[in-house]
Amino acid sequence: MLMMNRSFRSRFPDIGALAAALVLFAAMTTSSAARAQDSSDAADPAAALADTLVAACRANEVEFANHLTAANAAAFRALPTKQRSELMKRLSLSDEPGKPLLSSDNDKHIVLRCRATNNTVEYRFGTTRVQENLAFIPVAVVNSEQAEFGMVRDGGGWRLLSLGLVLFDVPQLAKQWAAADLAAREDAAIADLRSLGEAIRRYQRAFGKLPESLEQLGPAPKDQISPEQASLVPADMAAGKQGGYVFRYRISPDANGNDNDFELAATPEAYGRPSKRSYFMDTAGKVHGDDKHGKVATVDDPLIPGEKTADEK
Repeated sequence: MLMMNRSFRSRFPDIGALAAALVLFAAMTTSSAARAQDSSDAADPAAALADTLVAACRANEVEFANHLTAANAAAFRALPTKQRSELMKRLSLSDEPGKPLLSSDNDKHIVLRCRATNNTVEYRFGTTRVQENLAFIPVAVVNSEQAEFGMVRDGGGWRLLSLGLVLFDVPQLAKQWAAADLAAREDAAIADLRSLGEAIRRYQRAFGKLPESLEQLGPAPKDQISPEQASLVPADMAAGKQGGYVFRYRISPDANGNDNDFELAATPEAYGRPSKRSYFMDTAGKVHGDDKHGKVATVDDPLIPGEKTADEK
């Protein structure tokens, strides 16, 4: 049974559509020698595309890189392992390696099936259009949509250039993934800061005082919860580190001099790798944040989006 609940479009949601002229411009940057090649000197573009999808189906990084332009191949090899895998998944439309099966239809067009454990994706190729050093191949995925792949003749063979009007630009994808990873880590740091603040308040309610250090919030042996080991946060957090951030805790006396309030700070453990923003939770529980270039944030830094001051409530 053929199952397909994801499309090329949904797998490439954030690249942004480019004008067809951009695709043509990128293709024209190949060498004049490549443009002058006779078709007999290079593989059939449809066969080259099939080989690309076969490599993606198998999750074979070495083979897949061989079907990219030189710049994209270099950028692909420089990606972290997880991102190389994710990129191939976006073309194979499968979350796990599969077994490719090649055949042809009555019109002698390529039919490729990528058979994985839980699903099979079937690609049906259409008629190839060749324009000098460019080739465009419509590919329909059974139970999904059709997309047109662009191939460029480069270095003696056909290389993957575009998907629809989206230029297949691995360096740009790498930048977008890095930005997404940065945002995810910083969002996680804010969530950890809030969770840590709530754990400190729970400790205060349970034991009638604030903890002297984060260490007292850490795991306790079974049935041995105490003020010294309250079992409110994981061991990493109790040690002051989690998710690439260092967490600092300070008791802040209230207006009457009582130790009822506290402040928290989260600072990147290694600035720019990949996190950049530092965060600070004030005594009212509001989170401030800014790019401090690795320094600790303070109450003087701006509130993060979504936080409201007392005057705005």
